[in-house]
Amino acid sequence: MSSFVLQRFFSFFATLAVTSVVVFGVLEWLPGNAAQVILGETATPESLAAMEEKLGLNQPAFSRYVEWVGGLLQGQSGMSISYDTPTAVLMMERMHVTLPLAIMAMSITILMALCLGVYAASKQNSKGDIGVMTLSQLGLALPNFWLAILLILLFAVHLQWVSAGGFPGWSKEDGGGLWAGTAALILPAIALAAVQTAILTRVTRSAVIESMSEDYVRTARAKGLSKQQVLWQHVLRNAMIPVVTVMGLQFGNLITSAIVIENVFVLPGIGRLIFQAIANRDLIVVRDVVMLLSAMVILINFFIDLLYAWIDPRLKTGTAAV
Repeated sequence: MSSFVLQRFFSFFATLAVTSVVVFGVLEWLPGNAAQVILGETATPESLAAMEEKLGLNQPAFSRYVEWVGGLLQGQSGMSISYDTPTAVLMMERMHVTLPLAIMAMSITILMALCLGVYAASKQNSKGDIGVMTLSQLGLALPNFWLAILLILLFAVHLQWVSAGGFPGWSKEDGGGLWAGTAALILPAIALAAVQTAILTRVTRSAVIESMSEDYVRTARAKGLSKQQVLWQHVLRNAMIPVVTVMGLQFGNLITSAIVIENVFVLPGIGRLIFQAIANRDLIVVRDVVMLLSAMVILINFFIDLLYAWIDPRLKTGTAAV
């Protein structure tokens, strides 16, 4: 295993450890008593004492942190106060919605952004370029929750092509199926992808324009390759480092942005779970869900780092700047 990969592994686990300390510390040092927050102001002293014992508040903070991290490493999660169910079970159930939603949104983003970005770069300063940049500016200006409402009004209320919200499930036993489940996620995925597509389109355009000024482009053209062949076979790959960086950040943003979109479309995903946990003052679920989302973002960026080395092998030896 190369030193490059070992460094990335060390960075991954170090970041994960620091994140766990931050997540635990933020919830630990919130003003007030955690048991009081969960039970409310009308709780009796007896119920408060019982809740404090259940949460382990009668133990030192360091002991609770070690117990929490140790449980996570062994696959044992906390018990939800609201649902009386292990948080791992709740999160796995909800990820069956959130993860496909994020993958669909990211697929739309990559497909649209690469095509539009390369097209705009190849037609620099033309009407097509100006049109693409205007659309991307519009995409940046529209809040995704507002776009989600417009999509519901158009496709669900006016045209009645899809349902306005809800999720039928992935199995026919639940009243859904693969097609029904996918159809229920199309509008949410478009709402999530709009802003990310606008951002990635601009990044792709800028990276491709910069790469087109390199010497290898003129060499390839001199050898008889067409402009389109040079763009897709040579320029795009060399322009992918900044594009892939943004892709990694965007996938993490798509998962966390799902909190709003899932509530607009009433989807039983991880975003709606954390929203309900906050509303129910279920701090155990909040802590574990935030840690899960953080770990997913860190894992995605770890794979992006490894992808860098595949795109530009010089990074393994340190002969190219990241």
